[in-house]
Amino acid sequence: MTKAMDMVRASRDPQRKKAYDYINYLCDPFVELHGDRLFADDDSIVGGIGSIGPYSVMIIGQQKDRNFGMPNPEGYRKVLRLADYAEKFRLPLITLIDTPGAGCGIEAEERGQASSIANCICRFSSLKVPSLAIIIGEGGSGGALALSVTDEIWMLEKSVYSILSPEGFSSILWKEPSKKDEAAELMRLTSYDLKEDGFVEKIIKEDGGEIYNLKNEILNFLDKSYSISMEKNLKKRYDKYRKILGG
Repeated sequence: MTKAMDMVRASRDPQRKKAYDYINYLCDPFVELHGDRLFADDDSIVGGIGSIGPYSVMIIGQQKDRNFGMPNPEGYRKVLRLADYAEKFRLPLITLIDTPGAGCGIEAEERGQASSIANCICRFSSLKVPSLAIIIGEGGSGGALALSVTDEIWMLEKSVYSILSPEGFSSILWKEPSKKDEAAELMRLTSYDLKEDGFVEKIIKEDGGEIYNLKNEILNFLDKSYSISMEKNLKKRYDKYRKILGG
């Protein structure tokens, strides 16, 4: 199997498809919504209402080529606003995750980065609509967690999902960033590791047809989600994260 650090490099490839590429293929039409209604519009978060087959959905993505895919508090407040709309209008929520982490500048901290992320996690956990997170590249730290407390988490085959980068891990643990390859293996951050450990439900193979395959899998997910009551869905979501947390 490919080494973990090779997967990390693949997830960071500048030529990798971005959130907008997936949204434009999956949704016809797509109407983008802007702003957090408090401070600004963070364009590293793209989101709005779209149609996937017969279903109307709320879809939100992290756009890696804007501020390196590192949203500021206004970006996470936009996520929160769109999640509220999804529940109000009974739209399934789909997130596309691709970030090395949330914006970490002092201005972001001053504007409430930590509370913005925490509010997203709290809101997603109780959202009364079906929800799905898809990691399409890097899934780093709280910046990714804010969009991934969902009914199911899927990963593209060459994506990663972790608490921090292998470089950061090796710097903290061994004071030696050059040990990133060893750190990546220990972190179990690849799609195969996380599927084996029960954190993710599905891996989307990257064989050239991943966008087409992803659309079909999403339609199957939506069909299934509408076949069970919201009460059962919320209980299933709660049980999923209790199990992950060891409760």
